[in-house]
Amino acid sequence: MLRPFKEFLEKKGLKAGDQVVYYGCPGTCTPFVELLGFAVRGMALEQVFVPYVDESKAQHLKLVSDIGMQAAGAAGIRNPKAVVVMGGLSMPNVPVEVDQVRNAVDKYRDAALIGICFMSMFQKTGWLKELEFDLLIDATINPVEVWM
Repeated sequence: MLRPFKEFLEKKGLKAGDQVVYYGCPGTCTPFVELLGFAVRGMALEQVFVPYVDESKAQHLKLVSDIGMQAAGAAGIRNPKAVVVMGGLSMPNVPVEVDQVRNAVDKYRDAALIGICFMSMFQKTGWLKELEFDLLIDATINPVEVWM
């Protein structure tokens, strides 16, 4: 999922200083956002994580040496070139509705809209009927084996 994500941003012509905004669930989506951000660290983009759709709680993502991408303080959203919606937002029992996500991302009509989910979550929840992604990455997780 990392290579297609980076290739898409490069093909869209994003350059140093351009803003990418990720909307996702705190805790569960955050590690994937940090992984995506790490994959494009060489592009010198301004990356921002928004918990759920509450932009007042947006956080800059910054590269921490020997650690990876980490939340690094309050951020403002200004003319993003790409907006990423994480599939965790569409999962049952998450306090976000698709209309709230659509209202949040519709403010940035000039931004590329990217969806990233696992196990066809956007399709299963009907969100693909509501959001028209420029890029959709739908990853599959093989069954987990636990050995003790």
